[in-house]
Amino acid sequence: MGVILMEKVIVVGSGAGGATVTRELAKQGKKVTLIEKGPYTKTPYAYKHYENVDVGVELLKTSCIGGTTLVTAGNAVRTCEKSFKDMGIKLEDHFKEIEIEMNVSTLPDSHFGLGTKLIMEKSESLGFKTHKMPKFILPETCKPCGKCASGCPRDSKWTSRKYVDEAVNLGAEVIDNTTITEIIVENGELKGVKSKNKEFSADYIILSAGGIETPRILKKSGVDAGNNLFVDTFVSVGGILRNIDFNKEVTMNALITSDDVILAPHYSNILKDKLHKYNVNEGDILGLMIKIADEPSGRVLENSVEKYSTSNDVSLLAKGSAIAGSILKEAGVDPTTLTSTPVRGAHPGGTAAIGQVVDKNLETEIKNLFVADASVFPKAPGAPPVLTIVALARRLGKYLGNEY
Repeated sequence: MGVILMEKVIVVGSGAGGATVTRELAKQGKKVTLIEKGPYTKTPYAYKHYENVDVGVELLKTSCIGGTTLVTAGNAVRTCEKSFKDMGIKLEDHFKEIEIEMNVSTLPDSHFGLGTKLIMEKSESLGFKTHKMPKFILPETCKPCGKCASGCPRDSKWTSRKYVDEAVNLGAEVIDNTTITEIIVENGELKGVKSKNKEFSADYIILSAGGIETPRILKKSGVDAGNNLFVDTFVSVGGILRNIDFNKEVTMNALITSDDVILAPHYSNILKDKLHKYNVNEGDILGLMIKIADEPSGRVLENSVEKYSTSNDVSLLAKGSAIAGSILKEAGVDPTTLTSTPVRGAHPGGTAAIGQVVDKNLETEIKNLFVADASVFPKAPGAPPVLTIVALARRLGKYLGNEY
């Protein structure tokens, strides 16, 4: 591929993938426009832009500049690295660079609350592998408050908003509150994108609208996308431990592994609602999240999404819930109060997978149309995918700039 003398590049979506590739291209002096469905919002108000949908499991997602990165727990783990390497996609150097740039590290002991410490101690005593969770959170400015999944009130967590702002300073244009509905192709040649009432011309387009919206846009252009949907299915299990104040701790600050299941300390208001008969306060609950790499049993349709838990998914969730129950009981939770949230999903992907919808350079069958989000993952990571999405998008940006 020669040097791209591109007049216009459009990136659709400002989450981890879209923001990263926009910044990479802006750094190279390319003329790039980033189009986002949602608005600019102050980080502490990101929770107002959740667009959760019930697709058989409740799927959590947000629409705003920065996307779901504004409401992540700040977890920084390398996911699917071997799977991508087996496909000829080497991400090691990209991971190293972004881990330095994002200040990825585990938090100091001062940022671990009593609830998380209890969970880690009792997990280890029961023989489970327990580690501090690597985070892209700055401990110098972070004051544990339990609001990671709402939008950090101190902006102590890396979010793709930082890359968007940097791209703007480098000359990129950002258009918010604009939903892209389809790709414009004439005589087999890519021409641009459409919103509900406007067209935008482009020579190159990168779709980063997420595992649900990206395949919808592709399908309208005749690309067979939207199959093999995974969502990284999870539940949260918890019960009563009075005055633990776990709700104010850094969420998911530890990682507990057991074969095909991961667990992490996690507070959910849903648990409080389910335990209301015990007259509990938010500070009276200790909980664990159980997350699995679910089977790709879903699909994205034009106006709906179908997803169900397979027998293997149910078995793994049951196994993880049993482990969580034993850990919480050892930590002092009243076992008669243990309860669970409904099944949910936070990481939709697989719907424009490498080898099926895009090639290893993330290009679709439509020349100069690329994808840079979790849609391209070959399988469910079963763990937070942000770091890997950023690595893939960084790789794509350098490839498009003839630097890869």
